[in-house]
Amino acid sequence: MDRLARIDRALDEVLVNLGAMVLRLSDPAVTRTDAERRALARSVRQYARCADQSGDPRVRRLRDELQETVRPKLRIVATR
Repeated sequence: MDRLARIDRALDEVLVNLGAMVLRLSDPAVTRTDAERRALARSVRQYARCADQSGDPRVRRLRDELQETVRPKLRIVATR
């Protein structure tokens, strides 16, 4: 059982590092084109799938933060 716990912790560390990399890629200065934004959205979806299986709060927090980066920014427009 100890071996499985070590593997689980190692996977969580990999997910934290991967999430940090994807978060850096989510910067608008890095992902400028539509193709890059689509690739980022795919990466975030794939990360979220892996993060759903993790119990590590850091991984879950990164998942939530990443999902916020790909949500469209909504503007309220008032017309008369």
